[in-house]
Amino acid sequence: MKTIINNASRRGSTNSLATFANRALTLVLLLFTFAVGETIAQDKKMSRKEKEAAWRAERLRKRAAEERLEIHNDSIQYLQAISALKSGSWALEASNVSFNNGTTNFVTESTNFISVNNGTATVQTALNNSNAYSPNGLGGITLTGRIGNIEMSIDRYGNVYYNFGIFGSEISATVSVMLSAGSNRATATVDPNFSSLNMTMSGNIYSYNNAGIIEGITGY
Repeated sequence: MKTIINNASRRGSTNSLATFANRALTLVLLLFTFAVGETIAQDKKMSRKEKEAAWRAERLRKRAAEERLEIHNDSIQYLQAISALKSGSWALEASNVSFNNGTTNFVTESTNFISVNNGTATVQTALNNSNAYSPNGLGGITLTGRIGNIEMSIDRYGNVYYNFGIFGSEISATVSVMLSAGSNRATATVDPNFSSLNMTMSGNIYSYNNAGIIEGITGY
């Protein structure tokens, strides 16, 4: 009997230990699951932050690359514009035309321009919406003449100044061109020798062969 009682005690003790072990294991598993869940949640939060940071960094990188490309392209166009002025074969395609009376017109570049080629200069405007009854058939006037008295200089900032005269039966004027440093953006003021009404054209300078100008009928 004594031996049987002792075995029963052992079985009871063993069952208690097993139950305790199972509960402890269950608790450990629950704690582990909770810890893993927290870690995954934290990883997800960090991933979102990292993705946002990566997106911002990529956006800044692309913007910087675009700015560098724009500066590079502007520099090339600037050098090409200087080369065109020096060669005496260029055109300023105007996006707006203004007069010293305060009037400003936003215009089409291809039909509003100043050009120089083969020693001849052309000043053309097409300010009217309708080209009916206009001298050049484009809504404005087209005047040509021989060029002379060419002067070209550059300041310490890189701005280029190009001045010349136009002499002919249709027009007699002084033209002053200022090419902005680092781009092909320019303004040109046409100052008639026998009139106080001058005109300023603003736009981009291209070589004459690469310009997209459309010339109308010359003269009045």
